[in-house]
Amino acid sequence: MNLNDSPVSEFKSKSGLRRIAKAFLYSMDGIKSAWKNEHAFRQELFVVVPAIFIAFFLPVTALEKAALIASSIFILIVELMNSAIEAIVDRISLERHPLSKNAKDFGSAAVTLAISMSILIWGVILYPHVSSHFDRF
Repeated sequence: MNLNDSPVSEFKSKSGLRRIAKAFLYSMDGIKSAWKNEHAFRQELFVVVPAIFIAFFLPVTALEKAALIASSIFILIVELMNSAIEAIVDRISLERHPLSKNAKDFGSAAVTLAISMSILIWGVILYPHVSSHFDRF
């Protein structure tokens, strides 16, 4: 059997601008679903959106602003991946199983690491600005 004979999903994308437009719409559906069904995504969004807004007005370089914003958005990306893992595991079976627990725990650990990384980046970038204000006292 060669690759051309393998079954192809009816959901497999086509090429061209239509594919890009549909991919964008599927992405928006994913964000809407995460907003509606994922409490953690909503919580993180309530922190990330103001953080991004604040980053634009901080007295830091453009590269530092980009790092602050990217690290914040990365939290949402990893949360969406974690939610996808959880949905797949739950789709397969709601029965408790050590491998299902591992998959969900790995996703949760990834979110925790993304949050930790973002906090570290914000801290490293903001520390020189904040510490200089404390030197006055």
